Amino acid sequence: MEATEEKAKHTVGECTKSILPVRDALEVLSGKWKLPIIISLIFGNKRFSQIAKEIPGITDKMLSKELRDLEANCLVKRSVYDSIPVVVEYTLTEYGHSLKPVIEVLRNWGIAHRERIMGRKEG
Repeated sequence: MEATEEKAKHTVGECTKSILPVRDALEVLSGKWKLPIIISLIFGNKRFSQIAKEIPGITDKMLSKELRDLEANCLVKRSVYDSIPVVVEYTLTEYGHSLKPVIEVLRNWGIAHRERIMGRKEG
């Protein structure tokens, strides 16, 4: 019985070690809009209005909030250019670009999941 309890404790510890960093990542990337914003910026630097046009359904207020959150987490850089009119541009940081492989895996899983679910409904 002791071996079983020890194995269970080890499993709980391993599980916790896996859950905590995933929870941290989900907290930073949570919500409906953060990943679409990051994906938009993967394709290049953009002004606020350009990002808003590429993400259907997002309000200016929500986009502004999410950009601030992404900037606070060092994923997005906001640059203000002293021109007339003032130009504000958003850029994905090098750290933000480290999410590319994660997004690609999520994209591939999403495609396979969509096919699986839609295939079930059609059949």
